Amino acid sequence: MPVRISLLSLAVVLAASPAYARDIPETPDDTIVVTANRSEQPLDRVGQSISILDAEEIEIRQTQAVADLLRTLPGVTVTRNGGVGAVTSVSIRGADGDQTVALIDGVKLNDPSSPGGGFNFGNLLVGNIQRIEVLRGPSSILWGSQAIGGVVNLLTAPPTEALAVNARAEAGWRNTGQAVANISGKAGPLSASAGGGYFRSDGISAFGAGNERDGYRNWGANLNLNLALTDAISFDARGYYSDGRVEIDGFAAPSFAFGDTEEYSTTREFVGYAGLNAALFDGRFRNRLGFAYTDSDRASFDPAETFAGKGRNERLEYQGVVDIVAGSQATFGLERETSRFTSSSYGGPETRGRAQIDSVYGQLVATPIAGLTLTGGLRHDEHNRFGGATTAAASGVFSPNDGATILRASYSEGFKAPSLFQLQSEYGNQALRPERAHGWDAGLTQRLLDGAIEAIATYFRRDSQDLIVFVSCPAPLSGICAGRPSGTYDNIAEATSKGVEVALALQPVPALRIQGSYTHIDARNRSPGDANFDRRLARRPSDSVTTTVDYSWPFGLQTGATLTHVGTSFDNASNARRIEGYVLAELRAALPVTRNVELYGRVENLFDERYETLFRYGTPGRAAYGGVRVRY
Repeated sequence: MPVRISLLSLAVVLAASPAYARDIPETPDDTIVVTANRSEQPLDRVGQSISILDAEEIEIRQTQAVADLLRTLPGVTVTRNGGVGAVTSVSIRGADGDQTVALIDGVKLNDPSSPGGGFNFGNLLVGNIQRIEVLRGPSSILWGSQAIGGVVNLLTAPPTEALAVNARAEAGWRNTGQAVANISGKAGPLSASAGGGYFRSDGISAFGAGNERDGYRNWGANLNLNLALTDAISFDARGYYSDGRVEIDGFAAPSFAFGDTEEYSTTREFVGYAGLNAALFDGRFRNRLGFAYTDSDRASFDPAETFAGKGRNERLEYQGVVDIVAGSQATFGLERETSRFTSSSYGGPETRGRAQIDSVYGQLVATPIAGLTLTGGLRHDEHNRFGGATTAAASGVFSPNDGATILRASYSEGFKAPSLFQLQSEYGNQALRPERAHGWDAGLTQRLLDGAIEAIATYFRRDSQDLIVFVSCPAPLSGICAGRPSGTYDNIAEATSKGVEVALALQPVPALRIQGSYTHIDARNRSPGDANFDRRLARRPSDSVTTTVDYSWPFGLQTGATLTHVGTSFDNASNARRIEGYVLAELRAALPVTRNVELYGRVENLFDERYETLFRYGTPGRAAYGGVRVRY
């Protein structure tokens, strides 16, 4: 099925690392295929919970922003400060948005210059992204810092053997227009894929009660190269660039009340990767030596510059994968990541910070008996500021009937290093410790009628300690408040998140697909002595339901609908400010005109629902879009 909601062990999740292969082969059965040095992992060897949106499903959905795809997946919550392009946070299983690792083609996107060191999904459009993988649960064994809630990995269009051209253009409500193109092919030992896109919209008012529209525009490009030096040695190079400008609303003088303003923000992001791959001993020992680089440049204007922030990550890494015997595999690696940031406000002096973290990890996947797979691993990270952090994970998967029934359970740990802003800004506290979490989940997958019915149920729990929060500093200033009259950060918070994820996929006939998911999350403040102890964490809806129905007509027309319900939540820690639940409906259709040309269209927010994901921030009403897709 185009959407496969199933279970992957931490070993499989390594596939989304910079070793990501150029091609994701199709399989005739329900095997999950995730690529790490071009290796495959079957479903009966997987442990943690993951959702996969493949190229077919992404195309069918016609969605503009990645965040709008993510919010339809189990366990994922999205909040946005307005329309497309506004600051967007992605939370997995009730974790903070800064506790989500975001990657594109396996390279970390998290921004060292942001206060929490997280990634803003607002500037991330679907463009030429052809696969999305969302791992749920603590996952620091392979992903290191920030992988407390989970991991979101996005794979762009890979090179192809034959010359292929894909392009689309669409237009619609609010003077919205988009154009995306990609070309790929192979010439001798060189395989390549390159593309670009442009998006613009007049948008909506970021201030929910405002009348002034806040527009957005974005330029983007992607490049993927692979050079086969020999049958066993190859060189990879990949790049991704995004340049966005979004108008925002704020708190203008003299009242400083939230309302329409002329403010705007710009964001430029560059991601690059280069790596050498070597497969030894007939491919049983696969090695990768790579260098990854990310650079972000953000600024805000009103109309003069009010904020400027730059963040940079440099990561040098080695990874080895060894097939020991049939059914057993070892993965190990070394990493060195160096992060830097600078920031300034209203033209004032720059704040600078730098940190380095060295890591070593290893894990073993074994199948001692038919149908049973066990996975275990360890990781140690050494930070030049706070010292070391060690994490562990283990999982087991058992299928007594060749994958028709799958039982699984996993335990995993995560940590998040203090951000450079939390450590070294004017509010910084260099005595901070890393945030820590440990979690477990257990579940069942059942397939019936040769896969026409697939049901999945998972229970999860995560406990987090040493969470970093901002604290006020009243006089007299002492201890961690010394020299910090405006406040600082401290490790004083704890939280618990537990819940249930249920997914059902039906395909009674080849032309009809019905998919549904339900998530219940109980995420609460468990900080001893806190005034808000045992209250729900802000902006974590307790219940969400998504249903999609797609039908392919005999004459080529494809029609579909998505219905999403998000339950109530609270906008503040005291639970005094309530955000009401809402229901969003979407209709879509696509019709091939010729073998190479297809027309498509959709209506979003069909019933013009008025809703919020953040208190007093606007959200898009009903809108319609139409476009054309060309393939050669």
